[in-house]
Amino acid sequence: MEATPNNRAEPRFERRKEARPSEILDAALDLFVERGFAATRLEDVAQRAGVSKGTVYLYFDSKEDLFKAVIRSGIVRAIEDAEQRVERFDGAAADLLRTLVAGWWDAIGSTRHSGIPKLMISEAQNFPELARFYNAEVIQRGSGLFARAVQRGIDRGEFRPVDVDYTVRALVSPLIMRSILQHSFLACAGPEDFDVPAYFAHTVDLVLNGLRAAPAGR
Repeated sequence: MEATPNNRAEPRFERRKEARPSEILDAALDLFVERGFAATRLEDVAQRAGVSKGTVYLYFDSKEDLFKAVIRSGIVRAIEDAEQRVERFDGAAADLLRTLVAGWWDAIGSTRHSGIPKLMISEAQNFPELARFYNAEVIQRGSGLFARAVQRGIDRGEFRPVDVDYTVRALVSPLIMRSILQHSFLACAGPEDFDVPAYFAHTVDLVLNGLRAAPAGR
């Protein structure tokens, strides 16, 4: 029978107008951070988002697919924005490093996404495919941003020649450790009398003092 305006199948993209993907992603992020990946169920995500489980499947084929979407919509998007800033940045390499660290705190460290590093460290071995995804999409790309800034400083003579990889690890490790503490020990220890941006600025300053090239003639 030929479809009529009243009985034809509704196109998939029209059905999706009634769904709420942003609410699903927000609910999934909250539950992944609260419970971990293994303990989070799609039906719990649906309930938290206020939709049916079937609605979740309109957008995501599996819990793994949903998790990747959470990472891409939050952390990866922040990295993409930072990549664009690096491309446009025309100042000193030291200022670029400060911008990257401050940007990480604003976009990730001070947000709900800060719980993801702890989740990945605790569950990576049980979900190696997700670990490989996270390594490629987040760790490698994020570290690459800092590596480009350090290498820029070396190439311009602002920094002395150093091992770029080790330098990046020295810069990034305090950021990751702060995220882990936020969702472990500090979550149980009560309010923290601690200026996190000032701490990161101090960390960058310590690294920069070790990076700076000696003045000519010394």
